[in-house]
Amino acid sequence: MIMKRSLLAAASAAALLAATLGSAQAQDDDEITILISPLTLAFPHFVFMVDEMRDEAAMLGNVTVTVSDGQLSTTKQLTDIETAIIQGVDGIILAPVDAAGLADPVRQAIAAGIPVVTVDRPVTGVPEVLANIAADNYTGARNQGEQIARDFPDGARIVNLQGIPGDQTANDRNAGVHDVLDALDGFEFVAEQPAGFSRDQGVSVTENVLTGLDEAPHVIVAANDDMALGAVQAVEARGLSGDIAIYGFDGSSDALRAVRDGTLAATIDQFPGEQGRMAVRVLVDHIRSGAVPESDNILLDPVAITLENLQDAERIGMIGQ
Repeated sequence: MIMKRSLLAAASAAALLAATLGSAQAQDDDEITILISPLTLAFPHFVFMVDEMRDEAAMLGNVTVTVSDGQLSTTKQLTDIETAIIQGVDGIILAPVDAAGLADPVRQAIAAGIPVVTVDRPVTGVPEVLANIAADNYTGARNQGEQIARDFPDGARIVNLQGIPGDQTANDRNAGVHDVLDALDGFEFVAEQPAGFSRDQGVSVTENVLTGLDEAPHVIVAANDDMALGAVQAVEARGLSGDIAIYGFDGSSDALRAVRDGTLAATIDQFPGEQGRMAVRVLVDHIRSGAVPESDNILLDPVAITLENLQDAERIGMIGQ
């Protein structure tokens, strides 16, 4: 069973958490230790998520958090999980680099009595994971495609910057935007290339694509904000600012500033802070009271953020003046 919801108000967030976990039972205040292994701390998305996890752990009290940067390396995360098993941590929160490649160490942790919660993306083939808590990437990408369709009712030539080849998040985001725009007349994907969820690759891939096109696209759609912001740099370098609408995905503070300033048309807010906080709550409640969430796959509905609804973004307080 999949649980989904739109995070547009604190009240709805609280209601969902209560429905997911039941009444609060975490009365045991013994010290517990959690390993948090994000995909990489090179992406602002995961830096913010981890910061929110730390804050939630501090609010719960007597929760020691150890953060180990996954560094986009399956080997690094595998080693970190094996070390955590030897050290006897009480729980693990993992955003896996490789959904299949990390299945075995996750199974080993669970077999050792260490519950695992995945966040942002699941591991495959391990149904014993306590819960996966993530954004519904496919729905978010459909919202991205629908925003493009609203902004370009007569159609558009589109460059698509994809994420890491084979990554489930990248696949879902690619499928969502395609499923919307392929069904509409007038929308043509004139170039599609992976850019590794990286700002630097976003710059270089966009430069190469624009060089190879006879006619500039109307739209560049990117599977995350870093690639979108890299595309902004490449477009600005060619003097095409204002001629190409660029769409990101993540709702990062940098992207929100770009939406405010008019260099991004939109970003998709997937509420990484709420994902991280919920992951900590689910794991700590399970360790302390045995609570099990009603769903093992809790998906949050991402929202398209434009200039018109900028104040609804989760990280709006971080963008400054």
